Amino acid sequence: MSLAAVLEKLYTRRRFGIRPGVDRVSTLLARLGNPEKKFRTVHVVGTNGKGSTSAFLSSILAQAGYRTAQFSSPHLVRFSERFRINGDEYPADRLADRLETVLNAAPDEATFFEITTALGALVFSDENIEIAVIEAGMGGRSDATAALTGEMTIITPIALDHAEHLGTTLSDIAREKTGIIEPGTTVVCADQADEVLAVVRHQTLLGNNPLHCFGRDFSVTWNSAGKLDYSGINMMLTGLVPGIAGHYQGQNAALAVAAAELLASGGSAVSATAIELGISAAYWPGRLELIPGTPPLLLDGAHNPAGAAALAEALAGYPRKRLLLVTGVCADKNVDQIYAPLMPLVDLIYTVTPDVERGLQDKELSRFFADNGLAARPCGTVVDGIRAARNDAGPGDMILVCGSLFVVGEVKAWLENRPYTGIRG
Repeated sequence: MSLAAVLEKLYTRRRFGIRPGVDRVSTLLARLGNPEKKFRTVHVVGTNGKGSTSAFLSSILAQAGYRTAQFSSPHLVRFSERFRINGDEYPADRLADRLETVLNAAPDEATFFEITTALGALVFSDENIEIAVIEAGMGGRSDATAALTGEMTIITPIALDHAEHLGTTLSDIAREKTGIIEPGTTVVCADQADEVLAVVRHQTLLGNNPLHCFGRDFSVTWNSAGKLDYSGINMMLTGLVPGIAGHYQGQNAALAVAAAELLASGGSAVSATAIELGISAAYWPGRLELIPGTPPLLLDGAHNPAGAAALAEALAGYPRKRLLLVTGVCADKNVDQIYAPLMPLVDLIYTVTPDVERGLQDKELSRFFADNGLAARPCGTVVDGIRAARNDAGPGDMILVCGSLFVVGEVKAWLENRPYTGIRG
């Protein structure tokens, strides 16, 4: 059976929505023979930067000679993007067979993400993975990925997002995300707000976890040549060239390098050369992804206030005459905070409706911009928005696409001439 056909069965599980807890996925993993026990797991939790940090670390470990897996969500265009082995997507035909196996074993009320997590564990076990870098779906303690016992947890910047599921304060969200940490295991933490860091410190004290913090135990700076200099726990590296664009990627790269250092100190051989090559070879789509052309397209998955602020800062490094914004957003997002840092930078705005159930209508988003003194043209679909912006663009202009990973995924599918589905989980 084709992957598309099997995925139709999986997508029916979306009717169960998001259900915190690990009982169902633990039952499923047991029915599959506990494949998660056959490889080592590094957890990556946080709000922003999880995918990029995971990509950097996976690339480093692969360069060091380890058979490395990366599990991520959501995908942009293809479901198989969620499962990477040494940087390559898992083949669709083999994924279909394994998904059929997992679906047949799944408890009746197992959710989309729980089944997808178990699928990742089965694939990685079958493919003799040595180390898997596992990105949490949304939370931590109650996330399906918590069913996989981690030997290390990386905490990327935590910000307000998914408040309806994780909590309405930074402290609440931090408690949920850090709850995934296994007692006694190593923790690598990004720069955080004070209230988040207080929760991280409390959690690691309770669990007797060695804690290594950005800015205190390791750091990076951008040198005059535009390269990264890393000052770490056991080594110093100069002239690193990240394969993922963006000034803010410096911290994500540093988290990955620090994690690699600590894995090495625990007995895993990771050389300075592997780190340098891994950082430069890392790739993560839809994050400051520049598509050359006239005009060029800049795709970025920023979809929350912190991500939008990082994007606004990064735009200083992209010379252009005018910035044309093609954007759509999900209806449950805080549009005021997402667009506040971007509105002063844009010249023309084209609103679109993401092809997902909770997509905010383009006309409603245009009214938001009008209420803030900016004219915006509702365009309907994402592709129509791109076409409208291209028609209006002149020499030296650039088109920015952001607001939702779903919007970015639609654009990438169109550019690659591939079918797109808005079904996610």
